[in-house]
Amino acid sequence: MTARPDTAIVLAAGLGKRMRPITDTIPKPLVTIAGKTLLDWGLDSLAAAGVVKAVVNVHYFPEQIVAHVAARRAPRIIISDESERLLDSAGGIVKALPELGGEPFYLLNADTFWIDHGPLNLGRLALAWDAAKMDILLMLADLHQATGHCGGTDFLVAPDGALRRSKGDPAGLIYAGAAIIHPRLFKDAPTEPHSLNAYFDKAIAADRLFGMPMHGHWITVGTPDAIPLAEAAVADALTEPQ
Repeated sequence: MTARPDTAIVLAAGLGKRMRPITDTIPKPLVTIAGKTLLDWGLDSLAAAGVVKAVVNVHYFPEQIVAHVAARRAPRIIISDESERLLDSAGGIVKALPELGGEPFYLLNADTFWIDHGPLNLGRLALAWDAAKMDILLMLADLHQATGHCGGTDFLVAPDGALRRSKGDPAGLIYAGAAIIHPRLFKDAPTEPHSLNAYFDKAIAADRLFGMPMHGHWITVGTPDAIPLAEAAVADALTEPQ
């Protein structure tokens, strides 16, 4: 059985432009939902899943994030400083590879989170991971278990879990901002800013992109008017029977 990842990267360097005016003074990962910052929702999920070390990349108001995570005991936080140049999702991972090591790691977006129902979704993701046939394993949500999602779907799931682009097909699922990735995918990757989306396509072409539907409720917070919806969704999800 594959060991669970004990390392993660949380992508927290974005500008949060759609969250203005809130993000005129704070970075988006420090926006609070139901008494907890978006960043802490993700870091708490990682800690619960047994992650020991989490790399957090920073660019916008970096000193605020550095100060905020200084009080955390678990996971241990390593800051990847992109304050001079924003590297986009894949560029941020490439910069952090020396800290992430040679084993598969968790990836989390800092502006989405979820309420687990039953076994932890990150634990389920680790159990579903198969390094022999996967380069990326995405956590997926359906439209009915999502709050704050304004777009269509992202991927269609084959019976064996293999993914292809859904191109908005309502039968598809949403990428839920959490994944396990093998670092071999970034061999010879450029250090320039570039998006993780290209690696999704690369893995699809090699039949090595897979997905796992999550259990529970998924929440994304893109704009200020999404905050009360997110807080209501948390309250509802926490009162639902497990």
